[in-house]
Amino acid sequence: MQDFLFDRGTFRTEHASRYLQQLCKHFAHKTETDFDTREGRVIFAFGKVTLVATEQDLTIRAEAPTAEELARVRRVIDDHLVRFAFRENFDGMTWDGASSTQG
Repeated sequence: MQDFLFDRGTFRTEHASRYLQQLCKHFAHKTETDFDTREGRVIFAFGKVTLVATEQDLTIRAEAPTAEELARVRRVIDDHLVRFAFRENFDGMTWDGASSTQG
């Protein structure tokens, strides 16, 4: 079994569902996605993310096989949310820090 690294990021916002859908629709042009108004999944060549929207938060679980790829997943999410959430002065998810798990 391969060890995976994962991290969880949180963005406190009343527009979590909108951003979840916007991210998933954007990435659907390039990669596999699956989403509704409350949950989503994006699979990149270098990792994957699971998104959950509540009334006050967008939570994203990022997962990748290496530290470099996990950093890339976080960077891709942050870079896109900076553009999508510019009205909220968003400057990056609050990430918990990488953890390891066997998957």
